[in-house]
Amino acid sequence: MTSSSVLPLLTIMAALLAPAVASGQSASPDYRNSTLTGDWKGRRSALAARGVLFRGDYVGEAMGVVDGGYGETGARYTQQLRLGLDLDMATLAGWKGGAVHLTLNDRRGRSASADLVGNRFPIQEAYGGQYTRLSELSYDQTSGDGASYVKLGYYPMGNQFGLHSLLTHFINAAFCAHPLAMSGNSGWYNYPVARWGGEVARQIGPEWNLRAGWFQVNPALGGTVVRTAFRPFASGTTGSLYPVEVTWLPGKGGAHEGVYKFGGYYDSSRVERRGLDASPTTGRHGAYVLAEQRLTHEAGDASRGLTAFAQYMVSDTDTAQIRRWYALGGVYQGIGGRAQDSIALGYVGADINRRLVDARRAVLAGAQVPPASPLYRLSQAEELFELSYSVQVNPWLMIRPDVQYIVNPGTFAYTRTDNAWALGVQAKVTF
Repeated sequence: MTSSSVLPLLTIMAALLAPAVASGQSASPDYRNSTLTGDWKGRRSALAARGVLFRGDYVGEAMGVVDGGYGETGARYTQQLRLGLDLDMATLAGWKGGAVHLTLNDRRGRSASADLVGNRFPIQEAYGGQYTRLSELSYDQTSGDGASYVKLGYYPMGNQFGLHSLLTHFINAAFCAHPLAMSGNSGWYNYPVARWGGEVARQIGPEWNLRAGWFQVNPALGGTVVRTAFRPFASGTTGSLYPVEVTWLPGKGGAHEGVYKFGGYYDSSRVERRGLDASPTTGRHGAYVLAEQRLTHEAGDASRGLTAFAQYMVSDTDTAQIRRWYALGGVYQGIGGRAQDSIALGYVGADINRRLVDARRAVLAGAQVPPASPLYRLSQAEELFELSYSVQVNPWLMIRPDVQYIVNPGTFAYTRTDNAWALGVQAKVTF
């Protein structure tokens, strides 16, 4: 299935569902003003009122390298098309709090990081898995007036766990919207990659929530494995991943609200150790803290103001590629007379596992490279500085100019590559 065939498919589904669903009381979104395609002459809102909601968006990212990296200037473009269907089961079948979700995702284009820089932090967050795939088929159930939540199915676990939604104001995948150490060090996976799994969440106090889950670890479902894009039952399972996350919401609903997530995971897969000792071991694990805190607000408009963020994550030395992860920065919303515009500035760094560096130096020594060679002077961490400005042109169109400075881009490739500057723009369209 290609991106050109997805939209007609969903249109046909709408036509088939329309006469079958019963009328309900669901509130319909304002499609006419908030989406590019509008209300489809009233048909879209009529379907939504009956419990059938369609969604779609497009992301395009053009990023160019103007200095450093491999020494070649140039630009690359990548894009993502996402189309989905949500079924309100309370309206359709009387299952209060229930919902079914279907999402198809298509990615195309080239990577500025892969072609021009060679760094670990993808300059374009929409790059990765450049093909059409099934990204979600799931059911979730909310009960107890929102105090309890259960979800089951085939979907990206990062939609719920380890999510730092404030960082969607950036373009580099190191920020948007999970620490890369999660997926880089284990069977953890983020959108658009799906796995079988389930989770439960419970409000355990006015400002506290607990979430835990189980997810399949199957490397054959993701990456560049195109043949499994629509084969959720493909073989290749290596283990299970068990995430646990506690969320603290101090000042919830107030002027200085905070969001603090304390989490960890265990992956039961059997994998090779990192470094000189490559013997097999069972189990991979990591722990993280994600924090954001509202620092300022304007009295006349609560949406305006500065929100700071920070991240810290550690992973086990035996199996991790990224031993330590850290990030900090801020997002300011409301620029002059433009209440929905925002500016974001952030820094992120990742320390490579020293065992990998030691192993690389051993390879050089085995090849009789002289100890004085600069090849031995390997960097210990890749770092990134990013500045973006988000222009909300209208409710369905956002334009984001962006600049990135990458320090030690050759760290995870064991090469000495020049620091790089990247400039570009991202566009987001809601259908």
